[in-house]
Amino acid sequence: MSASANTPEPDRHAPPATGPGPIPAPEVTATRSGDTAAELRRARRDNRELATRNTKLVELLTASRRKLATLNEQLEQLAAPPSTYGTYLEPTPGLEETCAEVFTSNRRMRLAVSPLIERSELVPGARVRLGEGAQVVEVCGFDDSGEMAGVTEVLEDHRALVVDTTGEERLVRLAGPLLTGGKPPRPGDTLLVDTRAGYAFEIIPKTEVAKLALEEVPDVTWADIGGLDDQITRIRDAVELPFTHPELYRTYNLRAPKGVLLYGPPGCGKTLIAKAVANSLSERIGDGSRSYFINVKGPELLNKYVGESERQIRLIFERARELAGEGRPVIVFFDEMESIFRTRGTGVSSDMETTVVPQLLAELDGVESLSNVIVIGATNREELIDPAILRPGRLDVKIRVQRPDRTGAREIFHRLLHDNVPVAGDPATLIDNAAEYLFRPRPFVELTYLDGGTQVFHYHDFVSGAMIANIVDRAKKEAIKDHLAGRTDGITDEHLARAIDAENAENEDLPNTSNPDAWSRITGRPGARVTGVRVLDTAV
Repeated sequence: MSASANTPEPDRHAPPATGPGPIPAPEVTATRSGDTAAELRRARRDNRELATRNTKLVELLTASRRKLATLNEQLEQLAAPPSTYGTYLEPTPGLEETCAEVFTSNRRMRLAVSPLIERSELVPGARVRLGEGAQVVEVCGFDDSGEMAGVTEVLEDHRALVVDTTGEERLVRLAGPLLTGGKPPRPGDTLLVDTRAGYAFEIIPKTEVAKLALEEVPDVTWADIGGLDDQITRIRDAVELPFTHPELYRTYNLRAPKGVLLYGPPGCGKTLIAKAVANSLSERIGDGSRSYFINVKGPELLNKYVGESERQIRLIFERARELAGEGRPVIVFFDEMESIFRTRGTGVSSDMETTVVPQLLAELDGVESLSNVIVIGATNREELIDPAILRPGRLDVKIRVQRPDRTGAREIFHRLLHDNVPVAGDPATLIDNAAEYLFRPRPFVELTYLDGGTQVFHYHDFVSGAMIANIVDRAKKEAIKDHLAGRTDGITDEHLARAIDAENAENEDLPNTSNPDAWSRITGRPGARVTGVRVLDTAV
């Protein structure tokens, strides 16, 4: 076989060769380019995922580092010695920037101050924390709990004289809040104190005078008082004229009375009159200002510690002078006056009145003026009050508040059964019938005197304004019960009659019938000795 027979025949349709080597096929090149792009996208996606994962790992490591640091700090605090607290007193003279005087562990110490503390925060009386080396490392504010003491006198050099609950006097310094709070303490205030460190920190909003007094004008007018026209006229002339016409008093060189005594049986309106005086003065001054009414209840002044009652009387009058300095009248009302200002020498054990009475006399007659201050006392045992208090120049005006008569009882009924109270029938007729029934003759007790004479008292001899008010309240309750039962609509004569009978049966105003001496006072004949008492009628 020849060589030409084994050689393939050349392709007539193929393009001529232009260079050495084989020519790649187009399909193979496109496939390789697509694989490269896909790998690039996968690489980028993997890179982003790794970056995100790396960021989360960094955040987790940071949080773990912070938590570890917190745990280490807590461990260090647990291992650290306990902190000691003290009270900052004052900077050390000559070493103000580095040292301070501190009261701690019941002793005064000179300690170093950390340079990290702001010096403006170190105010006398502030609580400070001490470090391991007994240096001041932190300012922790002021104490908000502890002992309380009453202020008796405030001194000029930021100090105050206080009395604790045991009656012991102490001298304390005023801490930062009392110096920068805008309202300095005054006698009678209650302070929070640290007696060991010798500092007072704040005013407790509760004064000793506030416990005994209400400095607000009562909402009682003269129109609310019935059956006491003569007494009202006398007290208005004595109390209101000096304030409403002061120029006339100066013209006639007449001074206003220092005090008024209201005495008489209980429940007849003595306290109401005192309240109406304060209310009337606040309306008649004319400049729009109001008067002050300090209501002092006698028994609340009593204190088992020697000198405490006298101190509280002194505080009351100091407060009254302070309020009167504003140019407004001040009424100091002593209710149940006989309970504390008894005749000296009549005490059974302590003879407290031997010092309390002179204290009141000193306040009334002292060198300190009582201008714009009027003292009003109320009592139903005027014979027990020390005569030195009742003399002219102290309690100048003495007004007896009598029991209401038939006319006075009608006036009281009119004020209680006003137009807003439902009544059955004509109100005027209802009131007249009630007054007649109340004052009908009904003997109650017969008294026999030492001279042999006798005197019969009726139930109406013991009528009072408080008793009439209670009768009206009883009648209202009876009318409500009948209204609910559908029997009547309003107060009737029968309701008032039943109420009067019930009040007579339960009248607590009557003294003990087994004690004749008690009757000699209520008969109006205190000098006549009662030797016998005979009850005539107790049936209602």
